[in-house]
Amino acid sequence: MADTAVRTEPAPVRGAPKKVGRLPRAAVHHPWWFALPAIVVFAGFFLVPNLLNFYYPFTDWSSYHADIAFTGLDNFRTIADDGSLLRAIRTTLVYALLAALFQNGFGLALALLLEDDSRFNRFFRAVFFLPVLISALATGYVFQALLDQDGALNAVLGTDVPWLGSTTWTLVIVTLIHGWKWMGLSMLIYLAGLKGIPGEMLEAARCDGAGPWRTFWSVRWPMLAPAVTFNVTTALIGSMNTFDIVQATTGGGPAASTEVFNIYMFRIFGQGLYAQASAMSLVLFLVVVAVAIPLVVGLRRREQLL
Repeated sequence: MADTAVRTEPAPVRGAPKKVGRLPRAAVHHPWWFALPAIVVFAGFFLVPNLLNFYYPFTDWSSYHADIAFTGLDNFRTIADDGSLLRAIRTTLVYALLAALFQNGFGLALALLLEDDSRFNRFFRAVFFLPVLISALATGYVFQALLDQDGALNAVLGTDVPWLGSTTWTLVIVTLIHGWKWMGLSMLIYLAGLKGIPGEMLEAARCDGAGPWRTFWSVRWPMLAPAVTFNVTTALIGSMNTFDIVQATTGGGPAASTEVFNIYMFRIFGQGLYAQASAMSLVLFLVVVAVAIPLVVGLRRREQLL
């Protein structure tokens, strides 16, 4: 008869801690109401106002009467008939294109100049990033004081040029200020893209006899495609929603030559025509969507091709 081994559990040691198993799933409580303050703030200051912005443009909401009645497309006809809509669209698109061009051009140039990790370059990276941290409204007021006809720039140059008084060039000057304000952000993104390029690729290009320009155009520029997508998209969308710099420097003038969408809305809302301002806000939203979606799709396809 074979021996049969009998396993016995060891006797529990007195004073030893008892094993505690996992709590059943039903016993784990998630206090969802901890998120209630954030939900209330989000709903009150973002969700509800944005939903109402799809209703008020179709009403006669204004400060001149208490009742709000549905009026259909009357507000859109008004802003289209007086020329405000097309002028604001044209000005906003030109502003966005120029601001994105200057912001990305300055940012890429700075990234290439300050690419090496020297103490000198790290210092100037921080210097050129400082405008990003400054209030856009403050930036606009500083440049308004500098470029005023009686301002510091004319005093230094000994001239009497109305830098912000031309209906042709003022928009370009304001977009230059916008590009200067945000070039530090683009610089950081391009620097990150340049640092992500494998050194073996650059070394192979040098071994093949490629010079600095050929190396940049054939190797570095294609590898910067994701950085270009991010910078161009954010610059265009951000500049289409601009308000602070334009308001501080020109207020939409001279002769409405810099009156972008948000400046127009600010002026009309200040006149008590709330429904018309809301209508222009809805148009701005649709224009941004119409520009952003094809832009992102096109830039993403460019990344795949490169």
